[in-house]
Amino acid sequence: MLVSQGRWYGVFLISGAPAAIAVLWIAIRMAGREFGEYLALDWPRGGEIVRALAITTIFMSIEGFVLSKIGANGYQADPTLVVGSASGLLGWLIGGCIAGPIMEEFVVRGFLFRGWSQSFLGPTGAIFLTSAVWALNHTQYDWFGRAIIFAFGLVLGHLRWSSNSTWTSVVAHSACNTFILFTLGRYV
Repeated sequence: MLVSQGRWYGVFLISGAPAAIAVLWIAIRMAGREFGEYLALDWPRGGEIVRALAITTIFMSIEGFVLSKIGANGYQADPTLVVGSASGLLGWLIGGCIAGPIMEEFVVRGFLFRGWSQSFLGPTGAIFLTSAVWALNHTQYDWFGRAIIFAFGLVLGHLRWSSNSTWTSVVAHSACNTFILFTLGRYV
């Protein structure tokens, strides 16, 4: 299947991201809001990125420890997902570790979080709901994998809320994906 090949997976993410962001831009502008303000695209205050990366590292360390203790593997390599070449790996790296996290974080912890946090749900309810939506969107994983993604979504939601910047969650998400990409060894 074409979409399961790593080199095309990256290309699809890279080419789909501008369309998704354009839809967000149109919706936000139709509501009479500024794009950067609504999505909280101000660069985080000093130290927030370091804090986000430290929290991500702690989460992934705890996740790895727990998974090793229960004998489970949270992210299993897909033998059909190959990149085939250095350019395929680069495409997958850019798509899965830059374009994908930007697109997902703008939609989930930018757009959805903003709207839901200003509703009766409040920030805490918005963090839980966006984490659930994000986890359910990851259909390539089984329910156990989605539970892990839900938990990481709670971390990303907290980072977004506490820093008041979607860029914080983008950076943490990108770092996580980069670590997973290189530790799974799917670049055959």
